[in-house]
Amino acid sequence: MLQLLKYIKSYAFIIFCAIVLLFVQAMCDLALPDYMSQIVNTGVMSGNTGYIWKTGGTMLLVTFLGTVSSVTVGYFAALVAAGVSHDMRLDVFKKIEGFSAAEFDQYSTASLITRTTNDITQIQTLLVMVIRMVFYAPILGTGGVIKALSKSKSMSWVIGVAVICLIGLIILLFVIAIPKFQLVQKLIDRLNLVSRENLEGVMVIRAFNTQKFELERFDRANHELTDTNLFVNRAMSVMMPTMMLIMNLTTVVIVWVGAKQVSALNMEIGDMMAYMQYAMQIIMSFLMLAMMFILIPRATVSADRIAQVLDTAESINDPENPVHFGDDFRSDVEFRNVSFRYSGGEDDVLHNLNFTAKAGRTTAIIGSTGSGKSTVVNLIMRFYDVTDGQILVDGKDIRSVSRRELREKIGYVPQKSILFSGTIQSNLQYADKNADMRRIQKAADVAQASEFISEKEEGLCTPIAQGGTNVSGGQKQRLSIARALVKNAPIYIFDDSFSALDLKTDSRLRAALKRETGSSTILLVAQRISTIVDADQIVVLENGRIAGVGTHAGLLKTCEVYSQIARSQLSEEELLK
Repeated sequence: MLQLLKYIKSYAFIIFCAIVLLFVQAMCDLALPDYMSQIVNTGVMSGNTGYIWKTGGTMLLVTFLGTVSSVTVGYFAALVAAGVSHDMRLDVFKKIEGFSAAEFDQYSTASLITRTTNDITQIQTLLVMVIRMVFYAPILGTGGVIKALSKSKSMSWVIGVAVICLIGLIILLFVIAIPKFQLVQKLIDRLNLVSRENLEGVMVIRAFNTQKFELERFDRANHELTDTNLFVNRAMSVMMPTMMLIMNLTTVVIVWVGAKQVSALNMEIGDMMAYMQYAMQIIMSFLMLAMMFILIPRATVSADRIAQVLDTAESINDPENPVHFGDDFRSDVEFRNVSFRYSGGEDDVLHNLNFTAKAGRTTAIIGSTGSGKSTVVNLIMRFYDVTDGQILVDGKDIRSVSRRELREKIGYVPQKSILFSGTIQSNLQYADKNADMRRIQKAADVAQASEFISEKEEGLCTPIAQGGTNVSGGQKQRLSIARALVKNAPIYIFDDSFSALDLKTDSRLRAALKRETGSSTILLVAQRISTIVDADQIVVLENGRIAGVGTHAGLLKTCEVYSQIARSQLSEEELLK
């Protein structure tokens, strides 16, 4: 909850104004029973109509002032709560955007979404209630006690018994409900996770006819959340009728005891009625505080979950005094004695890698599944940092350069092609928002995407659905490649980015790439030998180690691992070409 303070500080003046208005509202509410007592004692009992009208008019003005204060406080509370939640949501999103792959391994996507939305909504709701009730209830309750005692000290035991009963009820509910509050947010995470997996994998689910299994899995998560919420809500639902019972019993006792006081001429009727109103105000103040005690535990859990994200130490940071690439930038990428181990891992997944990808040449990386190909790419992009050794770009250790400057030099096509909702044009301009139509069209031509784009009625303005679900896998890959080419970068990384292309399109695309990116360094991760056969340099990985470096023809003779991969994919005739 301490994290909230830094967000609330900027709204301190508004909160102060709200507290002042709450004090005015409470004073108005406390004054009304006094006026009512005077009307009954002085006006009604003596038949003084003028006094009744005069005091009644004053009551209307006080009521109006209290109403205006209440409405203004409501506006200020909403303003502060919305502002704090906006700032907090923005900071959480910025923090998540700065996460490296190592931090994303700590949190599921569903959990991060819940923390950015539902958890912050819980805090927003709490802030509204805090501003409206936490400051108001003590003023009203304290003022009610003072005013009630001024009317009759002998009946103070009635309020005391009512308050003790209320405190006991609140403590009982607290003990029962708090453990369940801590479960609710985790169960929401779980439900979001199941929902996300079902929506993203709907085609696989249908292909394997596992709809019933997934429905049961969702139903289990849904039932757990529903049962927990029902338990909490049932426990809380006991509070209101019990509170009303205590209030009504208190009223009955006050009337019963007060009637005896009135008949004994120890108390006037108006004072008894005012005492009753003050007793109700005291009980209402406790009711308000009880509501806060219900909201605070859940909001505290939410605040802790948000604080976890904001306090997460980033494993990859920019240097305090970063080195800058010069105007004579050379796009050589060198791996020098590079080893890497995932956080918490027992063994290295990459071992002492040494090779250089030269400018103007294509360096291909191939190996069996799990050999470390994509990890090599992730290290160049600084999604992870090396455990030992160095990766040099333009002769500079990439850890000495800011991540932004490094990534500005790289056109990256990930293994899983990602498109964003918008249009084809907006997706291609994602690499450079200032790219003109000529550059966009050229990139589409090189990526062999122009043909299918021109077949669409709206061309480059064709809408792309969320996740690119309205284009095929091959089209999605070609658009991802075109997006990287729009960047016109000195280094291009293609992480198994040709897997969904047919051999003819693959061949045309590689030929066009060689023509258009002649001076750039190209790193090409692939599974197919046909994709890398013309590469200037091929790095063969096996179990995180380099098994061979050379050309296709040379590796066939000198590297057994490469030879086995090649012979499993190509015929003898194709190998000799």
